[in-house]
Amino acid sequence: MWSIGSYDPQLNLLYFGTGNTYDVGTLLIARKGKGLSNNDALYTDSTVALDADTGKLVWYYQHMNRDVWDLDWVFERSLVTLPLNGKPTRLVVTGGKSAIFDALSASDGRYQFSKDLGVQNLVASIEPRTGRKIIKPELEPQAGRTDLICPVASGARNWPTTAIDPASGYLYVPLATNYCMDYSWAARDAAEVAAGGDDLRLRGRPRPGNDGQFGRIDAIDLKTREIVWSHPQRAPVASSLLVSAGGLLFSGARDRQFRAFDAANGKVLWQMRLNASPSSSPASYSVDGTQYVVVVAGGGGAFDSGTRSLTPEIIDPPAGTTLWAFRIIPSATPPDR
Repeated sequence: MWSIGSYDPQLNLLYFGTGNTYDVGTLLIARKGKGLSNNDALYTDSTVALDADTGKLVWYYQHMNRDVWDLDWVFERSLVTLPLNGKPTRLVVTGGKSAIFDALSASDGRYQFSKDLGVQNLVASIEPRTGRKIIKPELEPQAGRTDLICPVASGARNWPTTAIDPASGYLYVPLATNYCMDYSWAARDAAEVAAGGDDLRLRGRPRPGNDGQFGRIDAIDLKTREIVWSHPQRAPVASSLLVSAGGLLFSGARDRQFRAFDAANGKVLWQMRLNASPSSSPASYSVDGTQYVVVVAGGGGAFDSGTRSLTPEIIDPPAGTTLWAFRIIPSATPPDR
């Protein structure tokens, strides 16, 4: 578990996501009387709901069983109420590195629906009743063989969080697209596996035949499960997304641009180049009726450094960590610093 959780005051439940294991040998060795498909690695790649008063496990849901590709589902859990089967339903919505998003009932974890954003090549289908992910047989790991798996292990999405507008039911997703990996694993005997270690070899590379656009923001209408708009860009997304009740969506990219989009249609309304990549989560607050948006630039991180080879012409200087603050003016005039 390496990302933030969520709290629902209506249900008094805490929601957290769990990751996977890098030591996959135990999941790729057949056990007596059981095939590989039964090595589910229970509670990995799962949502767990805890009673906020006692910490007791109330329910769990495993989004992907036996994840041996480092495509975990550890990220934020968004809470939203949407009409399902003619009545408002409280949902927990979350997506893994594969850019597949699942919606669960917030009260009991029952599976509701999924949305695949079309970046991955590993999951062949999703079981409509349970949400179980069916892996393509030809991509099941085989020792000594290298497979092209999309996305890369850093994910089509990672720690930069999604944003959700409860009024429109739109989910905004920051994506790293056209980035895959050469995947292989080294078979070891039981004693070597028991001693621990890393079985995986994951080497990132651009998707064959890609169009040179490595970043993308998708707006998904969760009521219809359709993509309302998509904004492709050369630079990978560097920041979390932030949506305002006034219809603005803020995002930062590795080209050091901090942008405001029209949340309804994806049109870029304003942008400014910062001193360094805004590898952080924007926030908003108000003082005496004036709304501000702040974002931290500089400092970097593994998610930034892992994509530098994709766009060598984009220079991210080793600048000092800087807090940028912008004032939102409710008019046609662009926000100022």
